[in-house]
Amino acid sequence: MLPTLDPIIKSALAPRRGFLAQSARWLIIAPPLLFLLVFFLVPFGFALKISFAEAALRIPPFTEVWSIGADHHLHLTPTMANFRYLLTDEVYAVSYLYSLKTAFFSTVFCLLIGYPMAYAMARASKGTQSVLMLIIILPFWTSFLLRVYALEGIIRDGGLLNTALLWLGVIDHPIKLMRTTFAVYLGIVYSYLPFMILPLYATLEKMDLGLLEAASDLGSKPWRAFFDITLPLSMPGVIAGSMLVFIPAIGEYVIPALLGGPDNPMIGRVLWDEFFENHDWPVAAAVSIAFLLLLAGPMALHQYTRARELES
Repeated sequence: MLPTLDPIIKSALAPRRGFLAQSARWLIIAPPLLFLLVFFLVPFGFALKISFAEAALRIPPFTEVWSIGADHHLHLTPTMANFRYLLTDEVYAVSYLYSLKTAFFSTVFCLLIGYPMAYAMARASKGTQSVLMLIIILPFWTSFLLRVYALEGIIRDGGLLNTALLWLGVIDHPIKLMRTTFAVYLGIVYSYLPFMILPLYATLEKMDLGLLEAASDLGSKPWRAFFDITLPLSMPGVIAGSMLVFIPAIGEYVIPALLGGPDNPMIGRVLWDEFFENHDWPVAAAVSIAFLLLLAGPMALHQYTRARELES
């Protein structure tokens, strides 16, 4: 009798188990979802609203996009003038393209420097890995702003680097490093290099070394085994590290403001000038919305295409 009832009991409890599993899943997802809703979607909604307003001499310095009149009807007064202005003033296109270029080459430099470091960490002994990991994450114990100021103290005309080179007799006069494009690249690579190393290390450390031994037994040279086995298997780490460097670097403000010059018009500085110098909040909001769409759109399309490929 019991064996006959067992499938019936299991089928009766199956919906309840599914409900409990679904509830547990939502309990896990709810906190980060609520965080994103409050600290991303709500500010994005405010910026989107301001982008359709007009600048005004008031506090806050923009007109209302909608209002309820004396007739208790909703009156909408949005304008697309701010977005049209972005297409007429070339400073926004130049700053956006310059930000893309700076972020791209900074990511390439981080990859070229970070990959050998992550590879060496993954092949080191466990004790050495712990020490190297501590060295990589040690800068995060210091404020980001203080680290950039410290770098400024090293590369300025009377800084540590020029002083040491003058004392050694390598140069006759200080090298101009501050307020240059080189200083911006140096600051971004110095600040975001750990974000490239850590995902690469996590990927390379899990790789099966037996594959390299098998390739060696079959006569494959080390460089051929690297390009045929190691590099393809490490691509998830390469993609993750590149995204972690590229996304914050493209909107960087502190490093170009402290280390760069007038020839480094990154989009972060343009947004700052529009908000706090020109007090033109509608144009600044339009710049941020257009920037977010131009950046997130291709990434969302890439993720969608990748998901479809994995499903197929």
